[in-house]
Amino acid sequence: MDESARNWMYGRGPGFGPPFGPGPNMRRMWMRGGPGMAGPPMHRRMRRGDVRFAVLDVLAEAPMHGYEIIRTLEERSGGRWRPSPGSVYPTLQLLADEGLVTAADVDGRRVYSITDAGRATRDARGSEDRSWEHSGDDDDPRAKLGEAAFGVHEAAMQVIRLGTPDQVTRAHEALNTARRALYSLLAEDNA
Repeated sequence: MDESARNWMYGRGPGFGPPFGPGPNMRRMWMRGGPGMAGPPMHRRMRRGDVRFAVLDVLAEAPMHGYEIIRTLEERSGGRWRPSPGSVYPTLQLLADEGLVTAADVDGRRVYSITDAGRATRDARGSEDRSWEHSGDDDDPRAKLGEAAFGVHEAAMQVIRLGTPDQVTRAHEALNTARRALYSLLAEDNA
């Protein structure tokens, strides 16, 4: 393994002091399909143009404030993409500067609406790739398994943070049972 892959995998980089570890940053590796993981990432990183057209798409349906836009995009993507406020709000400002959306204060929130020029820009794109949309009916069983595993991870983290000692013990037992069941699948005769 070369140094850049090792730095990426273990979250280290030159010039940042002594390495702390061992052990890979599993969440980062899981989400990005990193070294040693089976297959490519479960989703691709969105580009600025994707954010721009995704925002225009949701605003074409109804005026929304920034958090509603973020939540709607996350729901539409089946949880695969939750754009950060650091990408949505600057995009909204840029769209407003270009006259593609307008902003108004409603009940203490800044609500954005698409303009006719914004609709024309959105419609000119047509039905090009909208990879941010995801209906949740993916046919790829590996992607489904990855999503389920990530959901289990999130649930386990909640039990660790909020559970009683008894709940933590029972969750540990449940995860060990699930792990053994998964390995037994691999041990089955596929002939």
